[in-house]
Amino acid sequence: MVPLIPRSSTLVRLLEAAGYRLEARAGVTIAVRSRDHRSVVIAPTARPPAEIERLFPVDSVRRTIVYDDDPGPNTRGLAADHGIEVLDPTTLGPALGEMLLPSPSDADAALDASEDPGFFDLPFPMVRPGDRTIRPRIGRAEAEALSGIDHPRYTLRLVPYYVAAYHVRPASVDGGRGAVLHRVVAVNAANRRAEVWEEGERELVGEVPEPHQRLSPQFAESVATPLAIEAIRREHTVRVDHSEQHGGALVIETRRVPPSADDVRLGPFVLLYVPHWYAEGAEGRVVIDAVTGRRDP
Repeated sequence: MVPLIPRSSTLVRLLEAAGYRLEARAGVTIAVRSRDHRSVVIAPTARPPAEIERLFPVDSVRRTIVYDDDPGPNTRGLAADHGIEVLDPTTLGPALGEMLLPSPSDADAALDASEDPGFFDLPFPMVRPGDRTIRPRIGRAEAEALSGIDHPRYTLRLVPYYVAAYHVRPASVDGGRGAVLHRVVAVNAANRRAEVWEEGERELVGEVPEPHQRLSPQFAESVATPLAIEAIRREHTVRVDHSEQHGGALVIETRRVPPSADDVRLGPFVLLYVPHWYAEGAEGRVVIDAVTGRRDP
């Protein structure tokens, strides 16, 4: 049971029904809805906005403090300086409808409707048993031109990657929920770097004709999950402009908002091998992705 401040029980029940997650902390009630990055703190007037601001999640797009009494113009001004909306019992009613919408059940239904039994299949054409290697596009001659190393020794190595399809619903530019996107994330099983792959950039084959070495994964598949999710949230972070009118002045605050954990669906991993050219010489070593031509950092 979440402890409630006086006169807040009805509001808390409404927020909970609208999909907010409730938590009691530091003498206030915090309500967070990850679907649209809205946060509400129900607090006594003794708590100043600067103190309450630390309780909001960092990815909150709309932040509201509901005080149990009129906090006065000074508190409202301080909150406005930090881009925080302030409500009290006299102003809560007109703002309540906007605070409780959009309906989370409608958003969940839209997300679920995008799924189908084959959604998480890897989107590569002509996948056959044994096709677990990405076809190289950069040959040795191109690698020599890209490496910049004098008289190196070249080795083609097949680097293991944990690869999974996913879908994600990023925030929209106005702070709501955007359209569902379908992508592929890959985690390098040698150095733990994760990246989102572009559609149509890679083709699976059974074997690579050039002489090569096949590397082994350096960590278990379970380790790849948080690395993949972090890369997905980073890739789909959007800049959101939040504007409010305060005493005739328009205040615009820009935030970087990643998708919430609820807005990411990660499919099962499969182990694939990506060819890389290793150019090693007296000046050091350069690793070149044999599919994209990019240098590995």
